[in-house]
Amino acid sequence: MKPVWIVDDDRSIRWVLEKTLAREGIPFESHASATEALSLLDHGCEPPQVLVSDIRMPGQSGLKLLEEVKARFPDLPVIIMTAYSDLDSAVSAFQGGAFEYLPKPFDVDQAIELIRRAIDESMPQDGASEEVTLAPEILGQAPAMQEVFRTIGRLAQSHATVLITGESGSGKELVARALHRHSQYAEKPFVAINTAAIPKDLLESELFGHERGAFTGAQTQRRGRFEQAEGGTLFLDEIGDMPSELQTRLLRVLSDGHFYRVGGHSPIKANVRVIAATHQDLETRVKEGLFREDLFHRLNVIRIRLPSLSDRREDIPLLARHFMKKSARDLGVEAKRLSEATVLHLSRLEFPGNVRQLENLCHWLTVMAPGQLVEISDLPPEMRQSEANMPVSWEEALDQEALRLLVRGVPNVHELLSRNFERILIARALAHTGGRRIEAATALGIGRNTITRKIQELGIEDGHS
Repeated sequence: MKPVWIVDDDRSIRWVLEKTLAREGIPFESHASATEALSLLDHGCEPPQVLVSDIRMPGQSGLKLLEEVKARFPDLPVIIMTAYSDLDSAVSAFQGGAFEYLPKPFDVDQAIELIRRAIDESMPQDGASEEVTLAPEILGQAPAMQEVFRTIGRLAQSHATVLITGESGSGKELVARALHRHSQYAEKPFVAINTAAIPKDLLESELFGHERGAFTGAQTQRRGRFEQAEGGTLFLDEIGDMPSELQTRLLRVLSDGHFYRVGGHSPIKANVRVIAATHQDLETRVKEGLFREDLFHRLNVIRIRLPSLSDRREDIPLLARHFMKKSARDLGVEAKRLSEATVLHLSRLEFPGNVRQLENLCHWLTVMAPGQLVEISDLPPEMRQSEANMPVSWEEALDQEALRLLVRGVPNVHELLSRNFERILIARALAHTGGRRIEAATALGIGRNTITRKIQELGIEDGHS
């Protein structure tokens, strides 16, 4: 097997991957820059089995390396790594033909599994396309959001129907716009309609248009949203609330590719990509007879599930700082900063309104907070109280401490918390037994030699932590 190439200017990343690949018996070579790797290929060096490259490096970027490599070796699997986990990086990587996208920091076992899969499943990719330079419209470093980014990237060259599900305020329209923005139809219209916000008797005309005289008040011919989105994307928000008779008409459009204006007799071709979204459980509504099963299957070709903000709490600091800057730009004022205590406090709060609620809060703070540094006392009264958010179990306390360390960027969180856990546990057992090690070991269910070694390693001799 040819070696795996690691290309990263970060020596520590190269070292970790080198040690792990060596342990797994996978041959490898390391290079500190894209320029170095390309130079070897320019001089006739055999290409690697798999290429693992960072995106942002001095000199040529990982995306430029990806472009050059895929132009020469279309079947070579390229795994793109980056600490900048944004949508555009993911889309650029997949549009350029990347095999997979690996956000840093990563679990080494996950990285090795990915490399092995790349070795086993060398998948042909299309040629490279231009790097996307648009500002990121969706932010998130949580694993669930990274999966959303990957899906958007994979769908960049597709016109398949997509169903987006998620709680209200989680960003479903942003995802729909991203799918359009990174598609081959990006220069064509993106037309959105909230099917729950339009009266039932007007919705048909809104979607399909009407002919003059089709009903009372129809003085002129009107193009509906399907025609307005010609060649582009039609986003049907809150599709779960669509009236049953219109569900039938929509199914017919998706099946036949044609529709009629209200009062019309000539078929019109529907040349649009349909993206639908809902906060409701469509499977349940199908069982209850409130949503057509055949329409559900037509819409559910590809599903993107958006996580709630409570399922991606690690993204709250990133989102909050972004929204503070955005609000300042919108209002034309200097951006205010959130103190570390405030960021940590926000990360512990419940946001039933999801990302939209957090954005509204940041806009409120930009207007109402008296100083440039926003403290907890500057939050709205209902968000200042922490008593309701205090942990009620040691698991919740551990969860909050892990979150605090991750927000601060503390390294080796697993090792730090594991040592503290053992130190507290053994110290408490020794205190309970009056310092008698054998009794403490028995109470904890560990061996005598183990507790002696742990006492020395953790610095809790004589039962003192």
